[in-house]
Amino acid sequence: MKLATLRVPGGTRAVRVEDGGYVDLGASDVGALLARPDWREHAATARGAGIEPTGEGFAPVVPHPGKMICVGLNYRNHILEMGRELPEFPTLFAKYPEALIGATDTIELAPESGAVDWEAELGVVVGATVRRATVEQAEAAIAGFTVVNDVTMRDWQYRSPEWLQGKTFEGTTPIGPVLVTPDELPGGVRPALTLTGSVDGETVQEASTGDLVFDPVELVRYVSTILTLRPGDVIATGTPGGVGHARKPPRYLADGSRLVTEISGIGRLDNVARVPASDPS
Repeated sequence: MKLATLRVPGGTRAVRVEDGGYVDLGASDVGALLARPDWREHAATARGAGIEPTGEGFAPVVPHPGKMICVGLNYRNHILEMGRELPEFPTLFAKYPEALIGATDTIELAPESGAVDWEAELGVVVGATVRRATVEQAEAAIAGFTVVNDVTMRDWQYRSPEWLQGKTFEGTTPIGPVLVTPDELPGGVRPALTLTGSVDGETVQEASTGDLVFDPVELVRYVSTILTLRPGDVIATGTPGGVGHARKPPRYLADGSRLVTEISGIGRLDNVARVPASDPS
């Protein structure tokens, strides 16, 4: 299945994406849908009314995750080519819901930052409550996968050894357009998909998600050791090489830059970066 959160007059609706249209699943968004214990059966069999999007299209696939955990340094080839050893444990940090935007929404270029970078990533969406999950429980807890770009203010990220402040600026992180269930993807809960990112038509990142050091199942297992994962939580699994900050000279998003992030079998984010209009007051 492909599930999405669609903007409609007066709010949003969770929908099943089908050829030629969308089926209303009776929930306000995908996060609310996943809170149902029977969400898989309901989403697969619902025969709700067809629904038409507004001109605003897709909202973030999970607009208000209770937790969004992000992973750094997680692509094997990229780590090795940098001359580093593979990590023993995942590097984790967090992102807050205010950062999230939809698949075609505008990325807000914070005027406080002069180093806004891109990070194309595979997102894991949790579909069951798990704590200290076994491998089998972690596999069963994965609702599906989506596309994320962890847009990062590098100058703020490196103000301190902790990365959070550069990672969660408001209105910066596209996620969507859909959640795709594992049965739809090669590799299932450990998918091997082509991930690409481009800036103004130039491909800047390309990798296989099969190259992850810590795969989605291991990440769900590991993170659930620390705290309870619940339906609608999101794990962003890390980015491969090709980010702007590592280039010589560094390259960053500018006003009008078009950032396209795509994962085969899932979908495409297409976002333009803009400096927000100044407050006339």
